[in-house]
Amino acid sequence: MTKRASQKVSPLSGVRVLEFGQIAAGPFTGSLLADLGADVVKVERPDGGDGMRSWPPLSKAGDGPVYSENFASLNRNKRSIAVDLKDAGSVERLRGLARNADVLVENFRPGVLDRLGLGYERLKSINPAIVYCSISGYGQTGPYAKKGAFDVTVQGMSGLMSVTGQKGDAPIKCGVPVGDFCAGLYAAYTITAAHMQARQTGQGAYIDCSMLGALIGVAALQTSEYFGTGKAPERLGSAHPRNAPYQAFAASDEHFIIAAGNDRLWHEVADAAGLPELVEDARFATQADRARNQSQLAELLAPKFEVKTASYWLSEMDRRGVPCAPINTYDQILNDPQIEAMKLIRPLVLPNGVETSTTAFPVAMSSHEFELYRGPPKLGAHTDEVFEEWRVPIGKKPGE
Repeated sequence: MTKRASQKVSPLSGVRVLEFGQIAAGPFTGSLLADLGADVVKVERPDGGDGMRSWPPLSKAGDGPVYSENFASLNRNKRSIAVDLKDAGSVERLRGLARNADVLVENFRPGVLDRLGLGYERLKSINPAIVYCSISGYGQTGPYAKKGAFDVTVQGMSGLMSVTGQKGDAPIKCGVPVGDFCAGLYAAYTITAAHMQARQTGQGAYIDCSMLGALIGVAALQTSEYFGTGKAPERLGSAHPRNAPYQAFAASDEHFIIAAGNDRLWHEVADAAGLPELVEDARFATQADRARNQSQLAELLAPKFEVKTASYWLSEMDRRGVPCAPINTYDQILNDPQIEAMKLIRPLVLPNGVETSTTAFPVAMSSHEFELYRGPPKLGAHTDEVFEEWRVPIGKKPGE
């Protein structure tokens, strides 16, 4: 996996990206761009590199070195260069790379790269077309700009944890680091838009992408509920504030989920549960009525669902066209035939020879087929290669 398996031109072929990414948000942004064909060069410190390189699971072949599978998942299809950011000469060499880069992604605390001479204004002066994206917890300005952030703290700050979990219970974070990954998605999307503009105008842009802003952005239904009612949304467990029955129920063996999002589907659920009379009950006549009285509705449905298995109810709801699902563990869903049909699991070979798997870029395109054209890199494996390829002769301006 050291070169492209095919000669097809990928959507971002020819786009050069310098990624000063650490742990999750920055590296995830870089991985999205790399998966679509950009040449993403990861800049790491020589003494250990990205901190995620030490995160378990750490796999090894025989007595060989270990390699982090967490790190591999966010850094496939990239190259790595090892550079001492405290060394003035090394920083000057990086500025040389930036002269010939299209994009720079970083998720240091605000101001760090400015102090090192690698901030946007400095690089813009030598490469006006560069798209420079800074990812942080709370943005580059405002009272929280210098505040440290990790995914869980931003989940709490953003309001997300206030609507996650059961009503009356302690706050619960989402089990997936949505603060990091939503920021990465917004960053990659905005970078692509800014790069398109730079190609037309010759002028790049500075992108200030925050985890806080990303989580506010994806909470459009919750924020609009507050704007419309003046009341903060509450925790509802697996239930929904505007639909019912639309939640998990306990069967005789395990939980399952149904989502009766309209009157027709509700009628099917009531009939399946042996409670057709509820369709005529004024408390449940409309979607708004069912949402308002969903606790009473759940109390009536729950005893019916508890007498048969989840498998029975899932089959019955599927037969009736009611959206439903099991509550899978990751070992279950990753071995599901739907995942196989979508080709979302691909083989991956780590630099130490370990054969493992990774998830593919999850969006299908008729003009592009995802491929693992480069495995996750050893620390600094491409330092000499990149500086040679991206070298700009002394005295030559970008674009000349």
